[in-house]
Amino acid sequence: MNAIAPRRHTATSTAFTIALVLLIVGGINWALVGLFNFDLVAALFGELTTLSRLVYVLVGAAALYAIFMLPRSSRTT
Repeated sequence: MNAIAPRRHTATSTAFTIALVLLIVGGINWALVGLFNFDLVAALFGELTTLSRLVYVLVGAAALYAIFMLPRSSRTT
């Protein structure tokens, strides 16, 4: 009987998890903008404040990271 080895937690999986959370936040924000014309990030942190701009940049960076990780995640092991 083969035991399934537990997945090791790596820096890549941590970065991927952070990117995924940021993409979910960005996706929800865009859904709210599209459906209700409500920008949650701007409501929480202010219109184009340094903090809100940082959130937007982090979401964009997460999307770029996901683009480069997509081929890696689609490989079969």
